[in-house]
Amino acid sequence: MWRIYGFDLSKNHPPVQQLQLHLPDMHMVTYHKQDKIEQVVKRPGADESMLTAYFDYNRLHEEGRGILYRDFPEHYTWESNGKFWKPRKNAVYQVGRLVSAHPAEGERYFLWVLLNHVAGATSYRDLRTVDDVLLPSFREAAERRGLIDEDNTLDECLTENSLFHMPSSLRRLFVTILVFCEPNDVFGLWTKHFDAMSEDYRCNSANPILVEQMVFIDIRNMLQSMGKEIRLFPLLGIDNAYDDATSIPHEIFEEASIDQHQEDVGLSDSLNEEQRAAYKEIMSKVDTEQGGLFFVDGPGGTGKTFLYRALLRTLRNQNKLAIATATSGVAASIIPGGRTAHSRFKIPLTLEDGGCCSFTKQSGTAKLLQQASLIICDEVSMAKRQAMEALDNSLRDIMGRQDLLFGGKTIIFGGDFKQVLPVVRKGSRAQIVDASLRRSYLWESMHHLKLVRNMRAQSDPWFAEYLLRIGGGTEEVNGDGDVYLPDDISIPYSGDSEKDLDRLIECIFPNLNANMTNKDYITSRAILSTRNDWVDNINTKMIGMFQGGEMVDHSFDSAIDDPHNYYPSEFLNTLTPNGLPPHLLKLKIGCPVILLRNIDPANGLCNGTRLVVRGFQRNSIDAEIVLGQHAGKRGFLPQIPLCPSDDEMFPFQFKRK
Repeated sequence: MWRIYGFDLSKNHPPVQQLQLHLPDMHMVTYHKQDKIEQVVKRPGADESMLTAYFDYNRLHEEGRGILYRDFPEHYTWESNGKFWKPRKNAVYQVGRLVSAHPAEGERYFLWVLLNHVAGATSYRDLRTVDDVLLPSFREAAERRGLIDEDNTLDECLTENSLFHMPSSLRRLFVTILVFCEPNDVFGLWTKHFDAMSEDYRCNSANPILVEQMVFIDIRNMLQSMGKEIRLFPLLGIDNAYDDATSIPHEIFEEASIDQHQEDVGLSDSLNEEQRAAYKEIMSKVDTEQGGLFFVDGPGGTGKTFLYRALLRTLRNQNKLAIATATSGVAASIIPGGRTAHSRFKIPLTLEDGGCCSFTKQSGTAKLLQQASLIICDEVSMAKRQAMEALDNSLRDIMGRQDLLFGGKTIIFGGDFKQVLPVVRKGSRAQIVDASLRRSYLWESMHHLKLVRNMRAQSDPWFAEYLLRIGGGTEEVNGDGDVYLPDDISIPYSGDSEKDLDRLIECIFPNLNANMTNKDYITSRAILSTRNDWVDNINTKMIGMFQGGEMVDHSFDSAIDDPHNYYPSEFLNTLTPNGLPPHLLKLKIGCPVILLRNIDPANGLCNGTRLVVRGFQRNSIDAEIVLGQHAGKRGFLPQIPLCPSDDEMFPFQFKRK
């Protein structure tokens, strides 16, 4: 019927141009079956193809050298009769599609990888030339450009850093690789890099067995701080004769060893009236060991963190254990000894009603919670209610008191629900998805402590009141329900998005390059946006404004258990799931970054930690923590495989390294 009615058989919009992919002198040549092969080979244009013509055009014309082969049909038209590309003059939009290749095809696959990432190539030889060095194969060229995952990436990462960094830093990098980087030959890495990792111990001891055991014990302690045990890895055991570790779990030892900040001395004497009332009520529950559940409710600037620090200082001076957490790394970093709630309580990423935390009753985490006199969790307004309910279930279990909330522990939750945006689910009608603590059975059992006086904005009381009116829904709105922003706190919109963005950047980051080495300048300002693609555009523009050379890093993407290559990497490269970096990561020395995973929470490397890039190796990033109690510490971030936390985001398991 389709043919009878004369419907189009192959209409496609936008039209797609299939691009040829072949190794040198291995392109397709068509000929009549009666033609002699010698004549076919000598025919003019027989040695030309789409790909070789692309090389020729780039060699002769500079304007095409910034365009990838797959994007060429958007700008140029392929003349099949003459076998050449010419600039597109019509308005017809055409999409290029490069013929796919599978890793099993060897050099053809690595050529495909190069063409997907290297713009303006003028020859096969040009593709194989990296940093003015002609490499013998497309595979080596792709490896040198960082476009494919090398077998020896982790080995090279340790080798690079051993040339510049202290043995203790190298040991911590080795532990990070063990925990996060899925190494195939753990013992091989240990054997090859043991000398570099043990250099400091060898300077102090001539006993090789003692040196080896000291390195093992150090690595064991670092693994424990990341929630792992050394016995999980194929390394030699620790001789008890050299191990002076006590029976105290490392979680308790870490909490008991938190440094007390000198500026926290006397905080309890500096509390305002609201804070002092909350302080006394909480301490009365702690001192009598009655247990209690508190919610400290206050807008930003009312001194919630100040109150937490006063409580922590008092209890730690009494040699009591007080656990400080927050649901975000940024909030946790400003509390002494703060950790993210997920890393401290082992809260599962996938939460369901009635769930529990993933620590066992015999674990060090359980023993720490049993001995804790106070547990603080800030910014719970940002968390799902199931996370706090899971903690409640686990504490009831380990304390053996199922009838009491949180097993009878004194718990402080803090936050400000006015700062939380509602989540709108798409459907026949908009629905507000409220999985917040206010919908939990815990909410009615809390003692609510209100902090109203804004201590941070005392020099600008009008702005503090303005924020409260907006958060409380009492600020005047127009007919569309929009709040009017006063002229002195807004930048007028002219309609030219590029110029307006430039003005915004200049307003928030004035004299960027003159101040880029100033940590306070970088960390005290930010541009927030509501959409990920806008964030990416602003980041790209601002990275370009930083001085110095740019480091371009490509991710290695794969679909787990995909033997038939249904999801080729060029498709996976276009995806940017929540919580993962983009495929193309561009950074410069001095630019700020935010960590997206809990790597080493005990040393400040957790989800949300803000760092500044201090240097690059080919296989790692050298970054400095710039906020919180760990400010000034340097961390070395290797290539780490990451998976989206939302398993239902794609119909396949996605992994990005």
